[in-house]
Amino acid sequence: MDISPNLTTLVGDIVGARLINRAGSLISLAKYPASTVQILGAEKALFRALKNRSHTPKYGLIYNSSYITKAKNRDKGRISRFLANKCVIASRIDAFSDVYTTKFGEALRQQVLDRMKFLEQGEIPAKNIEIMHSVVEEVKNEQKTTTPIDPQKRTISSVQNEPQEEQTPAPEKKKRKRKRSSANRL
Repeated sequence: MDISPNLTTLVGDIVGARLINRAGSLISLAKYPASTVQILGAEKALFRALKNRSHTPKYGLIYNSSYITKAKNRDKGRISRFLANKCVIASRIDAFSDVYTTKFGEALRQQVLDRMKFLEQGEIPAKNIEIMHSVVEEVKNEQKTTTPIDPQKRTISSVQNEPQEEQTPAPEKKKRKRKRSSANRL
């Protein structure tokens, strides 16, 4: 929850940790496209399918998510593709945002649930851009009323009013003159 609050809110701590572990880091996961995140963990099956020219896998590690297990068999591939897309969005927000909040993860989770309802009942869900704009406005309003967050620690700074110590400048490095060889002089 400390490293990736939105991804954890979306898929849970175990699946989120496995995705980050398989990718190598949160930033690496954020750089992956959604199609790669969808089959992350099923690379062996993917290459076997490509070699034999058979059907490629629909999901990898995200199969362990509760959304995939709740979906009907005919909708599992669609939900896994949609969930992978939302996982990438959540990981990018976690990796590159200065704001520590779970509101984006909650909105993305609601979008996945709305998509599942759409596939079952036909109720049209709201657009992604509308939801993200509303969450951004909500986070901006929340930031105006709360104390600032230290981006390196991702915790609320408790030493805001204490005077800061003056730092002495680092000594300047001496520039070395390099001897030029006869080939470089020409």
